[in-house]
Amino acid sequence: MKEYKTATFGSGCFWCTEAIFQKLNGVINVTPGYSGGKRENPSYDQVCSGATGHAEVVNIQFDQEIISYEELLEVFWKTHDPTTLNRQGADVGTQYRSVIFYQDERQKELAEQYKKKLNEAGIFDKPIVTEISPLQKFYPAEKYHQDYYNNNPAQPYCSFVITPKVEKFKEIFKSKLA
Repeated sequence: MKEYKTATFGSGCFWCTEAIFQKLNGVINVTPGYSGGKRENPSYDQVCSGATGHAEVVNIQFDQEIISYEELLEVFWKTHDPTTLNRQGADVGTQYRSVIFYQDERQKELAEQYKKKLNEAGIFDKPIVTEISPLQKFYPAEKYHQDYYNNNPAQPYCSFVITPKVEKFKEIFKSKLA
């Protein structure tokens, strides 16, 4: 049986993040969930309150023979604003922070190098505030959050917020699409 690697990223609303990473060639599975807080088995409502310390994240299972962790980092950095603290667009709160939860020392090293390179190159007008922390525990989100965009394309948030992000992503990353 083939062994896959896992990456865990938070870049705002997990519905948006899931919809993007699902489209990459080499990504086997994307699971929305919560990480980075203290509460065991948090619910969506608890996380949205901001009181748990968790961020909305996605666990990305990928085949490193097809797509590398570095390529996933590239998508992560280019598909959200890593310079806004605890905010992505209209979504505000610590649960929407920009965060990379690394699985091992190599992921930590690659994430920190990439962040440093972007800051030094002045790619963004402001410094990157993305948190880079070890993954302690990942809690999958409730079933109705799984594959949300694909199951609810006509929902207003999906059509007005996610669809434009996905279309822009597909334009930029044509060569990496599944």
